[in-house]
Amino acid sequence: MLTAAYTGDRTITITEAAAVPPAPGQVRIRVAYVGLCGTDLHILHGSMDARVQMPLVFGHEMSGTVDALGEGVDGWAVGQAVTVMPLAWDGTCPACLAGNEHICQNLDFIGIDSPGALQAFWNVPADVLVGLPDGIALDAAALVEPVAVAVHDVRRAEITGGEQAVVIGGGPIGVLIATVARAFGAEVAVIELDANRRAQIEGLGFTTINPRETDQVAWVEQWTGGAGADVVFEVSGAAQAVLGATSLAKVRGTLVVVAIHPTPREIDLQRVFWRELRILGARVYQRTDFERAVELVADGTIPADVLITGIVPLAETRAAFDDLEAGRAMKVLVDVRAGQPGADAVTDAAASVTGTQAVSA
Repeated sequence: MLTAAYTGDRTITITEAAAVPPAPGQVRIRVAYVGLCGTDLHILHGSMDARVQMPLVFGHEMSGTVDALGEGVDGWAVGQAVTVMPLAWDGTCPACLAGNEHICQNLDFIGIDSPGALQAFWNVPADVLVGLPDGIALDAAALVEPVAVAVHDVRRAEITGGEQAVVIGGGPIGVLIATVARAFGAEVAVIELDANRRAQIEGLGFTTINPRETDQVAWVEQWTGGAGADVVFEVSGAAQAVLGATSLAKVRGTLVVVAIHPTPREIDLQRVFWRELRILGARVYQRTDFERAVELVADGTIPADVLITGIVPLAETRAAFDDLEAGRAMKVLVDVRAGQPGADAVTDAAASVTGTQAVSA
């Protein structure tokens, strides 16, 4: 089989490897689609070299079907459509013992700390599998993991119907947070610099703000009747966005930090004090978030046909990253089946997607 691996120095290498049988307690998945995300970009940029072991077959946003069961595994059937909640915890650390296994102090994030999904056949522990309903398109199902991130973020914020939320950053996760928050009953505005992304977001029915042309603080105050937003999600990862985020929240409002910030940031603690703001971190997800995400993808709440702007074969993984970096794509999927040796690409009418093929750089 072919795999895509990060080998350092912004390099992705396509290599052949042997598919191996699943060990006891494992399931072998025939991978269909893998989504590329901001964390994968951090890996490619070398920002996580101290953490990852190279060569790293990465990828954690995925869909596929069960191919083989290891000894002792039951409850799953060959051919069953699945995705993976890519977290393996030790169950013994203080975080796990307190019921916070998803942020285990010794967490193995599968696809970062251990091999991921950019390979035709992927062996994973059976307990990380999440079943998919009959009829779900496998390309859309590759969005379940990032949707679970958004569900967790919105649940952390404790959004209720009728509240007003501001999302800073209109990339894929920002759009998913906006979509999930709206599904939870909130009114949502998105702050985004890029004109192409603003157009896409407006096409989904959201109000957008260009902070280069509009005073975002004044706009939010007018929008909220002078109160400020109930919840502000910081998804951009930009230092200036963090500094200004607290000015958008109401008295006793909530700021949810979603983006991965590579360095410490300045924050307006005077505003936090003055308005008694609540600041929350939101890192990954819990099983209930994944289950809700499957429902939102399956029932069409998540506009997969709009969000997926390109599908490329495994051999073009590096070019797909170029498109993401250049802002030419919202969400690119890798069709892992395409171009695998010894077999034609598997096609599935249910997995067809409307969108523009990512341009190879």
